[in-house]
Amino acid sequence: MPPKIHHHEFGPGELHGHEFATQCREEPNNVDLDACQRHQMSVVRIPAYSPYAVAEHSVALMLMLNRKLHQAYVRNRAGYFLLDGLTGFDMRGKVVGVVGTGMIEKCLTEILLGFGCQVIAYDKSPDSDLLNRPGVTYEDIDDLLAESDIISLHVPLVSGTRYLIDDEAIAKMKSGAMLINTSRGGLVDSKALIRGLKSGKIGSAGLDVYEEEAGIFFHDRSTEVLTDDVLARLMTFNNVVITSASIKGVRPNTVRHI
Repeated sequence: MPPKIHHHEFGPGELHGHEFATQCREEPNNVDLDACQRHQMSVVRIPAYSPYAVAEHSVALMLMLNRKLHQAYVRNRAGYFLLDGLTGFDMRGKVVGVVGTGMIEKCLTEILLGFGCQVIAYDKSPDSDLLNRPGVTYEDIDDLLAESDIISLHVPLVSGTRYLIDDEAIAKMKSGAMLINTSRGGLVDSKALIRGLKSGKIGSAGLDVYEEEAGIFFHDRSTEVLTDDVLARLMTFNNVVITSASIKGVRPNTVRHI
């Protein structure tokens, strides 16, 4: 997430001319609301991202990991044009587990059905349109984990969803399953994810979020030593893609919601 706004980060006069702060998230978890109140700043919450942008980014991660495009790009830039180890699989016929069925997930489901995937959905409040959608079935979370070739997370981070993907959940997955998280970093226990990757239980992971991303994402750390050992370890896996880019594709849509 972007760095949190704290009152002590602003000196005298620094807030002059600033009347409000915007929050492009479902919950205002990176704005110090008390500090904003003391400085008489209004805080507005943008209630919706572009669901298409987030859904498309999720699929982009799936395709990149499946076809190993990140590895192919680096190889070809170095003049290494062999195809060894770059073979992927057809998306058609694969079972994709979609955790959460809001607007983003509905857009994602439409894309996946276009690929010919079978979609297993999980949500405590099933969507009436998806309930009757051919190619989509609702199942409980344990069955979704056990049956899915690809699992994509799209639920908010609340007490009941923190570490939704932990050692126990990973143990229930198909061997070699792909995990995609473009929702909230805290949905995934990163250390458990590392163990799953090392064992081969998780075949690949695409992460647009990370549980300890504050202070790292949205900053230039290219000339510094990465002191987050967990993130550093995740970045060593050639079957893991980490981005912080999906937010860049939602700004034109989110502005319309202010």
